[in-house]
Amino acid sequence: MFLEKLENVGKRFHELEKLLSTPEIIADRGKFQDYSKQLGELRERHEKILELKALYQEIKEAQELLKEQDMADLAKQELSRLTPAKDKLEKDIEFMLLPKDPLDDKNIIMEIRAGTGGEEAALFAGELLHMYLHYAELRGWKTDLLSSSPTGLGGYKEVSFNIVGKGAYSRLKYEGGTHRVQRVPKTESSGRIHTSAATVAVLPEAEEVDIKIEEKELRIDTYRASGPGGQNVNKVSSAIRITHMPSGLVVACQDERSQLQNRIKAMKLLRSRLFEQAVEEERKKRAESRKVMVGTGDRSEKIRTYNFPQGRITDHRIGFTTHQLEAVLEGELEEIIDALTTADRVAKLKKLK
Repeated sequence: MFLEKLENVGKRFHELEKLLSTPEIIADRGKFQDYSKQLGELRERHEKILELKALYQEIKEAQELLKEQDMADLAKQELSRLTPAKDKLEKDIEFMLLPKDPLDDKNIIMEIRAGTGGEEAALFAGELLHMYLHYAELRGWKTDLLSSSPTGLGGYKEVSFNIVGKGAYSRLKYEGGTHRVQRVPKTESSGRIHTSAATVAVLPEAEEVDIKIEEKELRIDTYRASGPGGQNVNKVSSAIRITHMPSGLVVACQDERSQLQNRIKAMKLLRSRLFEQAVEEERKKRAESRKVMVGTGDRSEKIRTYNFPQGRITDHRIGFTTHQLEAVLEGELEEIIDALTTADRVAKLKKLK
């Protein structure tokens, strides 16, 4: 079964190469772009498969040398090197052959909301925002603040922002859920450790082709933007609140000075929330259990604890712990994300077998 899949990848790769050199496909811009994308996605798998086939050949030759008395020791040394390399490459390729999440290439909208813990929770929400913005910066992605409700001490009651970059959803989809922080709050005079929380939602950014919204379905209200503490910061009504009447969803944006810009950002947020609802309904219809997936979005799921006294971060879904708390809060999330991605792939692979 595994070898058959490898052969199918090779066949499709060469088929696409031939198609892309034909005048008919070159003349058809849509098909040319589609086939080029497919070829690009297959290229890494194809190269890994060629590497694996070369390893198979080397192992076969080493096994032949075992039969020759004067070469047996050398052959054993070669096999001790080649066999683990083959096992690792086979596992890597198995992961690559798993069905791809169709949302993985999408840009995302992240929403962070302060939960239990009052002002301390709002400050923690601000630190999570800092963490994700720095992670995006380290990867060369673009970010854009969509909407925010800052507090007087520098925290956020809630904040929404856009991340634009290749594979943004594939890397950050596991961040959705409840994040807990354990530490002595700056506002605490007695030195007691408190537990506070903030929730994170990761929404695949929806294009207009993904979600159609009729103007008649919307109620649009304008009001004056306000800053921390509720004071008005604009003399004109530039803030926008949009209610999608069929679903009851409400979005608001006030961070831009222009009413038009706030409306554009609010519509982007609304489309993505509606798209996420549709995706979640489809997942339930297909009966995809969250026990199989590491978790991609449920805000009620307590996913991670940031323990400041011990400098420790623990992801409860996979039992992963790191003591690089400061580095993680500065955006160095790769180790955690890699562990989550691997755990999810292993679970999906077990389900297929």
